[in-house]
Amino acid sequence: MSTFDIMQLRKADRRGLADEAADLIREAIFAGVFPPGSPVREVELAASLDVSRGSVREGLAVLAREGLVRSAWHRGARVVDLTAQDAEEVYSVRAALEGLAGRRAIGRVDLDALGALVDDMARRLAAGAPSDELLALDMEFHDTIYRSADNRRLLEAWRAVRSQVHLFQLTRIRLGHHDYRAVVVDEHRQIVRLLDAGDAAEVTRFAEEHVHSAMRVLVGQLDGSTTETSG
Repeated sequence: MSTFDIMQLRKADRRGLADEAADLIREAIFAGVFPPGSPVREVELAASLDVSRGSVREGLAVLAREGLVRSAWHRGARVVDLTAQDAEEVYSVRAALEGLAGRRAIGRVDLDALGALVDDMARRLAAGAPSDELLALDMEFHDTIYRSADNRRLLEAWRAVRSQVHLFQLTRIRLGHHDYRAVVVDEHRQIVRLLDAGDAAEVTRFAEEHVHSAMRVLVGQLDGSTTETSG
């Protein structure tokens, strides 16, 4: 990673806060400053963010627990590679979580709040907003369902994979945003309808298929990009 790229990161507002360092590095990963597989070096990050190396090290440990970076002895930290196998693993776990969260959210979730998020997606889509803005609303939509499910361990399990899901969805968008934009509003509006109807089996089925559909698209994209690279 060049010095020029490193300097694109925002400065930390307060010195010595590992959580803030984690937030800023995560933000940079999502923005593509650190692409999948690229190194994230403590010394450069500490200078760029204007925090101590200890704060950066602790921040990277947070991101390692989220599955965004991997560290190896004497090799430093790197952003995770995104392979088809990684996508299948992450999305399979997410599908199981989404099914459970959807069932538990029936009768608990604020349907008006979910509907407002979908309406905002539709307005931004019609206005030609960037896909990452739609994804931010997409993630908030699912956060709302998980918070409403009234299951602390389920919420913790979602938070453990949330950053990986966000990164994989950003990759899906970057490799082919038209597919995402074509389905994002209708699929989330259907989830609201099913939650309103209260059929637990149908909510579970659609919530899981919502995730599996995204997985199939991303796996196909990753397989295709690998073929192009090797060819």
